[in-house]
Amino acid sequence: MSAPLVLTEIENRIATVTLNDPDRRNPITGTDMIEQMLTAFAAVQANRDVSVMILTGAGSAFCAGGDIKEMADPESVFRKVPLDAAESYINGIQRVPLALYNMDIPTIAAVNGPAIGAGCDLTMMCDMRVASERAKFGEVFLNLGIIPGDAGSWFLLRRLGHQKAMDLTFSGRIVLADEALELGMVLEVTPHDQLLQRTRERAAVIAAKPPRTVRTAKRLMRNAERMDLPDFLNAAAGYQALMHQTADHHEALAAFIEKRTPTFTGK
Repeated sequence: MSAPLVLTEIENRIATVTLNDPDRRNPITGTDMIEQMLTAFAAVQANRDVSVMILTGAGSAFCAGGDIKEMADPESVFRKVPLDAAESYINGIQRVPLALYNMDIPTIAAVNGPAIGAGCDLTMMCDMRVASERAKFGEVFLNLGIIPGDAGSWFLLRRLGHQKAMDLTFSGRIVLADEALELGMVLEVTPHDQLLQRTRERAAVIAAKPPRTVRTAKRLMRNAERMDLPDFLNAAAGYQALMHQTADHHEALAAFIEKRTPTFTGK
């Protein structure tokens, strides 16, 4: 049997999901990779023992995006009837941003190398990004005469703002790790051999918080992207009323008063 294309490891409330096709630079191409990604994301989301997810790539690249050779293949669905190609996007790659967006745990991309095209967009679909000094980012779709069909534009505008997103989209240029930090694409740049350690340190801070509150805070921030202020305040009031009734909230108060480290149970 061939090795799985996606690996999942869970430890100390942190799930590490690794794209595992290093020989091809972890492309998001074909049903197998996408289905295994979706299965991994769904399992992590459903696991109440997980509070945060790290997404990274095996080998030298984070993700090379789509397979250009497949796009050029006359027998590829992308070269056939437009409606078939559109359905291929809807039933394939477009399920990935929906899955990541709907996760109610924080997600961190540990960008270990080039993240190109759909790979760049995949990093933007995560809530936060930590980059190796070897990381590269490229919103290169226009260079190939296509547009981001995977919701990349939606995420890029929200992560970077209008002007920076426009620059990266229309130039199709490659952004190295240090510039990505300047642009706000990543939280920090680390030495390559310290990437996962540093990302796990950030994840551990989140994992130490009350598990249900982490998930509720993620939902609340997601609501903030699409609600106007009055509706958002109503949602926040409802969520907060629920949080006041949790055992973890009561434990946090007791620990604060007693000057000790709280022990959270997710209840």
